[in-house]
Amino acid sequence: MVVAIVSMIMSACHDIPEYADNPRGNFEALWSIIDEHYCFFSEKDIDWNEVHERYSARIADNMSRDELFNLLSEMVNELRDGHVNLSSPWSTSYYRKWWSDYPQNYNARLIEQYYFNFNYRSLGTVNYGLLQDNIGYMHYGSFETGLGAGNIDYILQYFNTARALIIDVRDNGGGVLTHVGDLVNRFIESRTLAGYIMHKTGPGHDDFSEPFAYYYDPAGGHLRWTKPVVVLANRSTFSAANNFVSIMKLLPGVTVIGDTTGGGSGMPYSSEIPNGWGIRFSACSILDAEGHTTEQGVEPSEGCEVDMTVADEITGHDTILDFAINYINSRY
Repeated sequence: MVVAIVSMIMSACHDIPEYADNPRGNFEALWSIIDEHYCFFSEKDIDWNEVHERYSARIADNMSRDELFNLLSEMVNELRDGHVNLSSPWSTSYYRKWWSDYPQNYNARLIEQYYFNFNYRSLGTVNYGLLQDNIGYMHYGSFETGLGAGNIDYILQYFNTARALIIDVRDNGGGVLTHVGDLVNRFIESRTLAGYIMHKTGPGHDDFSEPFAYYYDPAGGHLRWTKPVVVLANRSTFSAANNFVSIMKLLPGVTVIGDTTGGGSGMPYSSEIPNGWGIRFSACSILDAEGHTTEQGVEPSEGCEVDMTVADEITGHDTILDFAINYINSRY
């Protein structure tokens, strides 16, 4: 048995190129790592070979560290992916245009002041309280840390008499996917298909495994919510929060209102280039329950795309939140 395993490992081995620790070597190493492992070339229609040609011509042997870092950061930004980061001891690159070219569509102070008169509750990364017309509201700011089953029970118990619940994940930049499941399982009645995961199986841009389905089960022994739910999103709803919206949108009784999310549906892969700089990027694609990629974002429910207006903000109104309140009042 051991001989068979060793044989399989040896047969799977291939020559790994060695790159010099100089501008050319670090460029080639970075380009190759991404070429073999990045998972969204096809979805984004990126010609990575053409990118190589353009940036290769700009590599010079006498480049400074800063010049090389800036050039390589510019190259990885060609992926148009907020999950891609090149890290050196003095800086980390970020691609910001997935949200910077869009309206913010969220103002926390506005809600805290004009909808709650600063009289709201906070638990972990959640601010929550009752709005007018007996509608529950919770803003979930990050999935980086979990709430814990008991705390979720406490919040849902607080909303016991509410007619509907608004879950606001605007400006939620994501976090840990398991924390998404800890919340989603409060809104399902039976085992529910959450989506699919596809792993890279080889160096080719289209070398992927068959989609692997994953499911969530209802939270046994804990409070669950069976009344209407509205989810608020904006372009700064990203990564794990994007995943949360994609799952909730397909559940019965749930409506997504606001702007298309920022996307970011890839699970990360990390590596290094010869000079020790780190590179992190998306290498595993997550699809929604209908088999669609959400890397470019999740659109609001039909007829529910809304932007905040300056006029409303000046008068203390959140256009998106007001739309959600009116939506609930007109249907439930």
